Amino acid sequence: MNIRTAHRDELPTLQNLEVAAGVLFRDIGMTDVAEHPPPALEVFEQLRQTGRLWVSVDEADQPTGFVFVELVDGAVHVEQISVHPDHQGRGIGRQLIEFVDRWAAGQGISALTLSTFRSVPWNGPYYARLGFAELPGAELTPGLVAIQDAETALGLDPAERIFMRRAVAGQ
Repeated sequence: MNIRTAHRDELPTLQNLEVAAGVLFRDIGMTDVAEHPPPALEVFEQLRQTGRLWVSVDEADQPTGFVFVELVDGAVHVEQISVHPDHQGRGIGRQLIEFVDRWAAGQGISALTLSTFRSVPWNGPYYARLGFAELPGAELTPGLVAIQDAETALGLDPAERIFMRRAVAGQ
C-alpha cells in the first residue's frame, strides 16, 4: 500500500469512496450520517491544491482510502478519514494517520486532533488504540469549539461526539 497526494481526476472516486464508507453507519442505525453528502469536488480540489489531501492506493494505483486535514490552533486536525469497505481491516486507516503524523512532524507541528463518535467501534475506541486521548471540554481550543458548533449545526449530537488529541511522534 502506498500513500500519495490525490490526483485531480480521482476526486469523483473519493466522493464515491466516502459514500461507500458511509454505509457502515447505516448498518448501525445512523442513517443521517450515512446519507450525509461527501465533500464537494471544489472542496477536495482546494485541499488537494494546498497539499492537505492524501490517498492510499492499491497495487494498481487506485484509491482505497483518503484523509484530509486542516490546521486548527497550532495542531493538525484530521477532518476526514475514509477507507472503502472492500479495503477495511487491513490497517489502511492506521497507515493514513501515521502518514499525517509524519507530515505534521515535518511541518514542526506537535499534535494531531480529531472529532469523532464516542461509541462507534471504528471511531472513538479505534482512535484511542492509535494513541489519541479524549480532550475534556475545558481543554477545547477556540478552533475546536467552532468545529463542535458546526457539527452541532449539522445535526450531530454533541453528547455522542468527542474531541481527541495525540502528540506527534518525535515531537
